[in-house]
Amino acid sequence: MATSVLVAATTLAVKEKDFNPLLPKVSEIIVGLVAFALLYFILSKAVFPKFEQAHQARTDAIEGGIQRAEAAQAEANAALEQYKAQLAEARAEAARIRDEAREQGKAIVDELTAEARETAARISARGEEQLAAERQQVVTQLRSEIGRLAVELAERVVGESLADEERQRRVVDRFLADLEQSQGSAS
Repeated sequence: MATSVLVAATTLAVKEKDFNPLLPKVSEIIVGLVAFALLYFILSKAVFPKFEQAHQARTDAIEGGIQRAEAAQAEANAALEQYKAQLAEARAEAARIRDEAREQGKAIVDELTAEARETAARISARGEEQLAAERQQVVTQLRSEIGRLAVELAERVVGESLADEERQRRVVDRFLADLEQSQGSAS
């Protein structure tokens, strides 16, 4: 293309000997074309590859940054999901521990209640045993006192001494038997 323009310009200059201000001289066109070709060659061999390398490096840096950002976002999302899972697990564990504590507390209360009932029953039984023993002791004391009083009364009524122990026992037993019969019929 450059040669056809050159040929056309030369032909036009030769045909017309007149000077045309719009068309430069042929020598200027040739020098301009050689300078342009030389500049294009130098730029294409030295400068354009460096521009291309810089452009590629910048593109790689941007794409790498985007990929790193996406990877970091994915890691953050994974960490968030893991945190949420751990939080849910911790909440479930806390609920389980609370439930176990409630059950243990209830078991302790039930155990203490059962112990208290046993202790109360033991104390009540011991109290009843003591009451029975005291009652028996009182009955024994009353029998001996009643027997003594009965012997004294019988001695006064009969007017003779009942110093014989066997006789005293028979009189006391008969008196107590009569007394119990009279209480049994009154009830």
